[in-house]
Amino acid sequence: MTVLIVEDSLTLLVAYKEYLRNETCKVTYVETGNEALQHIKKYKPNAILLDLGLPDMDGMEILKYVNENQLPCSVVVVTAQGSVNVAVEAMRNRAFDFVEKPFDGQRIIVTIHNALQNQQLKYKLELYKKIDRVEYYDFVGASPPMQAVYQMIENAASSKATVFITGESGTGKELCAEAIHKCSPRSKKPFVALNCAAIPKDLMESQIFGHVKGAFTGAVSDQDGAAVQADGGTLFLDEIGDMSPDLQSKLLRFVQTSTIQKIGGSKLRKVDVRFICATNRDPLLEVQEKRFREDLYYRLHVIPITLPPLRERGDDILLIARDFLEKYAKEEDKLFTEFSTDSEAVLLSYDWPGNIRQLQNIVRNVVVLNNSKQVTPEMLPEPLDKLSQEYKTITNESDLDSNCKTVDSVVSTFTRRKNIRPLWQVEKEAIQYAIKLCNGSISKAAGLLEVSPSTLYRKCQSWEKRE
Repeated sequence: MTVLIVEDSLTLLVAYKEYLRNETCKVTYVETGNEALQHIKKYKPNAILLDLGLPDMDGMEILKYVNENQLPCSVVVVTAQGSVNVAVEAMRNRAFDFVEKPFDGQRIIVTIHNALQNQQLKYKLELYKKIDRVEYYDFVGASPPMQAVYQMIENAASSKATVFITGESGTGKELCAEAIHKCSPRSKKPFVALNCAAIPKDLMESQIFGHVKGAFTGAVSDQDGAAVQADGGTLFLDEIGDMSPDLQSKLLRFVQTSTIQKIGGSKLRKVDVRFICATNRDPLLEVQEKRFREDLYYRLHVIPITLPPLRERGDDILLIARDFLEKYAKEEDKLFTEFSTDSEAVLLSYDWPGNIRQLQNIVRNVVVLNNSKQVTPEMLPEPLDKLSQEYKTITNESDLDSNCKTVDSVVSTFTRRKNIRPLWQVEKEAIQYAIKLCNGSISKAAGLLEVSPSTLYRKCQSWEKRE
């Protein structure tokens, strides 16, 4: 753990060094506000002991900088100006503590310990919260595959490196690209998306690079392409596997040089864009079949992200369906609030070859053509209507004996993704994960889980008896 002490008094600096000489944390000392800001920007210390009366600026400006940029550090304000107004302003800017001069060494040591511990707990709590994020930008999903995708987006967002997204049609590749942009330092700049499969190939070059007046029939004026429109931001090329070989060559040159030339123009223009590409095909197979340039593939395939199909996301199917139901019921002014247990079983049993886009269309169809508080299996359109009939058949007890083979096959279909485990096992995994995050400390894990340590000890003993 690291501590930055900002103090211009040499006497106090000597005192601080004496107070902290036996501490394990790494301590850095600076005397001016500018030195402090440079150090904070570069090293992001875990805690700051901040004097307000600095020679070159008011120390409150440093506190405001930390707060406005949401930096992960606890700031302890130290000042001789012990007025109520100063204390209120410091707390308003989220100072961790307020220490008034003069003070003793033990007070400082305890305060720094508390500040470091607070930051450490915040860090672990944030990690723990990331385990089960149900919503992330425009994504809905809490399954482990999606948690991995969210983490990849966060890791990739700060870089300028090209991201290559793969996944079946309808899995949310454009949502992924938008999330990367929104999470990146380019978020305030444009996000421009082009679908290479939806634009005629003879117009695609103009769409990307632009054209000058008279470059071709219909070019009645100069026009900027997506590359210029996305300058400073992100350019998303969806279904890049559909791009023609000639245009792939020009795109490679653009990626390598960051310069473009309009169709019919003679001037080169430098632009700053972050490339994100996507395809629903196997990119390596496309390279092997000579449909996609190998050199362009390796230029673009720097950070790969694979989106899982909906059938591999378990109960995310229900989370997404409920989200669509709420949205479309509000749009259509309908009464729907939930799915029946039987209709949820049907949704979970289907393979969803069209992924989220297909689920979206199914839910909208139900909402538009029906009006009730609850979605029942009878409301589900094809191809789910046949599955609904099968489910109705096997759940009718009077028909179980005469439909033995049907029961076996359909029950297998309806239960293959409903791996229900005893509640104590699910609870055990969550608790063990929290204890691991807290380096084996049951008391800290109990604090994060908002239960008493004795509860965790008792549960650990009960698991031993079960096993």
